[in-house]
Amino acid sequence: MTSATGSSGTTKADWRRRLLAARRARSLADRAAADSALVNTLMSTCGERGVRVAAAYSPLLTEPGGPGLLPALASVASSVLIPVLLADRDLDWEAWSATGPLLGKAAIGRADLVVVPAVAVDLRGVRLGRGGGSYDRALTRVAPGALVVALLFDGELVDALPAEPHDRRVDAVITPSGGLRHVG
Repeated sequence: MTSATGSSGTTKADWRRRLLAARRARSLADRAAADSALVNTLMSTCGERGVRVAAAYSPLLTEPGGPGLLPALASVASSVLIPVLLADRDLDWEAWSATGPLLGKAAIGRADLVVVPAVAVDLRGVRLGRGGGSYDRALTRVAPGALVVALLFDGELVDALPAEPHDRRVDAVITPSGGLRHVG
């Protein structure tokens, strides 16, 4: 994958390096407080939108959302789908906390709400991920009307990020201090 450069001359790799280092430097207490605020706002959003099917990721230790993300979604949605990385770096989907067959790449199209991982998002909705392109491919299968939202720590919603034609944008972000904000 190429490393696009924004108008400031900062590449996607530069953005990732800086923001991921800041995430690693966060204290456990700071992450826990942020995760709680993020999940609370997400639950309110789910209630307001009447979410039945949610697709989400299982956050890594330093990623926004924390260990409470999937259980919270499961408490309000009848079904929670989680990604399974395929050999070609595309995403298949399976039901969270259930054993069973994979549901297929198109299963994300059943989701009313899609929570995507992001290192940063800009005001146009450009999402900076980890660089594999898996979510860019998966987001092409999201149903019209589904809300695609990224959970971010404060300071990760930025003015502008480098963008490439294959980048899929998000509709909204949730930050601990800013709540839900539509972008794009």
